[in-house]
Amino acid sequence: MAKITKKEALDYHLGNRPGKLEVVPTKAYTTQRDLSLAYSPGVAEPCLEIEKRPDDVYKYTAKGNLVAVISNGTAVLGLGDIGAEASKPVMEGKGLLFKIFSDIDVFDIELNTKDVDKFVETVKNISPTFGGINLEDIKAPECFEIERRLTQELDMPIMHDDQHGTAIISAAGLLNALELSNKKMEEVSIVINGAGAAAVACTRLLISMGLKNENVVMLDSKGVLRKDNKTLNASKQEFATNRDIHTLEDAMQNADIFFGLSVANVLTQDMVRSMADNCIVFAMANPNPEISYEDAMESRDDIIMATGRSDYPNQVNNVLGFPFIFRGALDVKATAINEEMKIAAVKALASLAKENVPEDVNKAYNVINLTFGKKYIIPKPLDHRLITKVAPAVAKAAIASGVARKPITDWDNYCLQLEKRMGYENNLIRAIRAKARQERMRIVFAESNNFKTLKAAQEVLSENIAQPVLLGNREIIMKTANKFSLDISGMEIIDIRSPHERGRRERYGEIYWKKRQRKGLTKIEAFERMFERNHFAAMMVETGEVDAMISGVSSKYREIITPAIRIVGTKKETSIVSGMYIIMTKKGPYFFSDTTVNLNPTADNLVSNAILTAEEVRKFNVEPVIAMVSYSNFGSISNSDGAKKVREAVKRLHKEQPEMIVDGEIQVNFALNKKLRNKLFPFSKLQDKEVNTLIFPNLSSGNISYKLLQTLGGSEVIGPILTGLKKPIHVLPIDCSVKEIVNMATIAAVDAQNYKRNMN
Repeated sequence: MAKITKKEALDYHLGNRPGKLEVVPTKAYTTQRDLSLAYSPGVAEPCLEIEKRPDDVYKYTAKGNLVAVISNGTAVLGLGDIGAEASKPVMEGKGLLFKIFSDIDVFDIELNTKDVDKFVETVKNISPTFGGINLEDIKAPECFEIERRLTQELDMPIMHDDQHGTAIISAAGLLNALELSNKKMEEVSIVINGAGAAAVACTRLLISMGLKNENVVMLDSKGVLRKDNKTLNASKQEFATNRDIHTLEDAMQNADIFFGLSVANVLTQDMVRSMADNCIVFAMANPNPEISYEDAMESRDDIIMATGRSDYPNQVNNVLGFPFIFRGALDVKATAINEEMKIAAVKALASLAKENVPEDVNKAYNVINLTFGKKYIIPKPLDHRLITKVAPAVAKAAIASGVARKPITDWDNYCLQLEKRMGYENNLIRAIRAKARQERMRIVFAESNNFKTLKAAQEVLSENIAQPVLLGNREIIMKTANKFSLDISGMEIIDIRSPHERGRRERYGEIYWKKRQRKGLTKIEAFERMFERNHFAAMMVETGEVDAMISGVSSKYREIITPAIRIVGTKKETSIVSGMYIIMTKKGPYFFSDTTVNLNPTADNLVSNAILTAEEVRKFNVEPVIAMVSYSNFGSISNSDGAKKVREAVKRLHKEQPEMIVDGEIQVNFALNKKLRNKLFPFSKLQDKEVNTLIFPNLSSGNISYKLLQTLGGSEVIGPILTGLKKPIHVLPIDCSVKEIVNMATIAAVDAQNYKRNMN
């Protein structure tokens, strides 16, 4: 990461509005009636309900999603005791992280006192406002007493993140590091350099997970904590040792693990070399670790290293924990954040690091493919799966341990609500994925020599979306999979040029020749075409050896569409094939057609396309409301050939498909603005309907429209989805992403299910 200058940091926090947070209304406020409901007299009603049933405060106010981030500024980041007001930018930043990672609202509160009694009393007095309390940047040992007393005296989630956040994330990383090192928690020895809040919390958590107290050596700035030192405070005495060890150098001899929660550059390469085989070093001092990553890795080959920095592997970052721990705790109205909930978070984080990493996470960190191993033992902060892995784990532990007041029974729905809260997945994609999983269809990936195709196939299989069949050079496929640690076990590989496939090539060639022998294709040409991946894959679909095909990552559009039409053919009821794109917007999905195939369709083509598109839209559990768009509105340009054909198509659709909600010709701004359309064209069949499907009069307008929205509007697009073919074959945009391939495979699977159902 490039160095941040003082001016950049100050300008960021100043900006056009000082600070990083604001309060935003969640209810209507534009009319006098709105204001009367919001305040007086309407506000009296929820007040009276809460007076009768205090728990209704969660029903009628924001309490259940509101956390207080509270500090007195006595131990701020690496800045120390800088005071309450000076700590406010940090507390605002913590609030921002809560919001963007788990949709939790925050009021930051800075208390101008170092007195433990006053601090505790103040927090208790303001606690009715909040659903949870995040203590932050309070120095030890006062932080232990403050948290202990508040936890005892308040029945709400309370956590001092400087202690437990670091403990939870580092423990998750350590679980995975121990697994890779083939070591057990109850058998290892650990050196903890640092004896502050984070060090004490880390050690306590590890002991609750099986670490033996006698295997701990802890040091403060004066050396090893020893039983014979009578000046140690209570938290330090807890981890003092009787062993004849006095210095960090002594402690590191044959140690399995080093946890650094202290200051930079106190650990040397010789100390690391003196550790046991397959040693584990977590140097977590910020901004500079106890030993640099380069020095540690250079000291020995068998080391597993983690730091607190984002520019090296295995960052111990508290943002992996607190947003999701509080999310789970709030959602079950937990009365505390207990040890069981912390351990559940640890295990959820450790488990997530072993799962396949989505492409968007890899892209965010400029890597090709993160896989579980020495350089990836802790999930990345931008992994959108954290909320659906950690929050439910914490919520389940709260319920199991008896501190939840609002149990959750439908966990699948809870995870869906978490995704919806964060806007990570569109309901449409969730719905078709659920459909795809109902019956696993076989999909041939025609370009499996490609890394992105293999990565997508791995995700498709692991998510139980479909059964991938890989088409390509076996040696290249295996080499690519091994290079990027892709698990393609359980997938059939077909090398079409292999001598083993000669019989299938000849069989396919014979079928293809019989289909095209009266259309200029010779037998030799038919056999030669079976060496081409898109012809071979289309023939697999035609013969029923697979249920669907996708291609296009590295093929030109016509190289796929031509064999698809010639081999599987078009549906009997239509003579055209068209391409439909799904445009994902904040208002929901829109369906655009035709965007890829027909250059200048006739009125007949437009009728067929509208019917095919409506049929396709219904597969997504959406009832199509179709606008046949043009540059004319209902005859406003009467002599235009382009408008005339749209008008003629609509006339035929109204006659032949009276149940279809379709109208035009209409300009796109009127089509998508119901209020304006109703005012000017009250006669339209689209009256009071929200249009969700647009049929374009020619290829140029359709193609330009979806690409414009994708590029300037920032909309996610899925497609092109081919309609009109007898069997499911779909074309990907060239150089598409892994996510796009997975989405298309999902659509292909659902199409294959529908085809199979119709055949039966």
